[in-house]
Amino acid sequence: MNAAIRYLAKIALAGGIALGLATVADAQDKIVRIGFQKYGTLILLKTKGLLEEKLEPQGYTVEWTEFPAGPQLLEALNVGSVDFGTTGEAPPIFAQAAGAPLVYVGYEPPAPEAEAIIVPKDGPLKGVADLKGKKVALNKGSNVHYLLVKALEKAGLSYSDIEVSFLPPADARAAFEKGAVDAWVIWEPFLAAAEAATGARQLANGTGVVDNHEFYLASRNFINAHPGVVDTIVASLGEVDTWINANRSDVAEQFSPALGLPKEVLEVAVERRQYGVKPITPEVVAAQQKIADVFHELGLIPSAIKIADAVQK
Repeated sequence: MNAAIRYLAKIALAGGIALGLATVADAQDKIVRIGFQKYGTLILLKTKGLLEEKLEPQGYTVEWTEFPAGPQLLEALNVGSVDFGTTGEAPPIFAQAAGAPLVYVGYEPPAPEAEAIIVPKDGPLKGVADLKGKKVALNKGSNVHYLLVKALEKAGLSYSDIEVSFLPPADARAAFEKGAVDAWVIWEPFLAAAEAATGARQLANGTGVVDNHEFYLASRNFINAHPGVVDTIVASLGEVDTWINANRSDVAEQFSPALGLPKEVLEVAVERRQYGVKPITPEVVAAQQKIADVFHELGLIPSAIKIADAVQK
């Protein structure tokens, strides 16, 4: 083989390697990684397979990962393991304060009844004011964090008047049943499940205290690179929400196998929420900013943040 042929062979080999690497990179770019939690429109979207139907013709595949709560989901988004997900009000505030590159892309209507402070059915605590000096379990940085702060304030107590035990839902449920904590602040469907299994009583829910919005969030890098995909996800969520509102009696039955929870428990959870994804509004941004300011005043986040900096323009 003369020198010219050897040179051309090297070029062809290098080109083949480059093409192969480009193909791998393109395949990776066409993966949409979605984080979901135990309950919500996203898991029904996953169950129906609607998003895969819409994205497959464009060459995209969808990977789904379940998380125990919003903070863990947004940590995955922060490190680049998740592109899109859903959480309550508080997790994106903690994540933004930690520098996570998140963007708010939509929200669900208020659901104040879908989170509550619960106590054992035969326990002595009768109201939120009775929590003074007591141990209260919650998932750190979740939406219930703000519920607890505002419920205590309404009862004339401060956050420092109680002992907080930070536990994810499964561990908190175990501690609650063993009596290792006096109260538990939790959201659906864990709330309805605990009430059904233990007879737990509500000291207070979010009614008249907090909005309890559910937010959809994307990583800034992903939304910049694939804005059309994010629009497709949000539109698909809207379709599922429309189906839920038209078929309330069927929702629990469809959720039950996916969640491993009894239909009767899920019927309660479904009725405590409203459905209908909407674009982020200035009013919602202002409400989130209020929560962020409260968390900063309490020292729960290290520095002040501007929610508007994390809103899709």
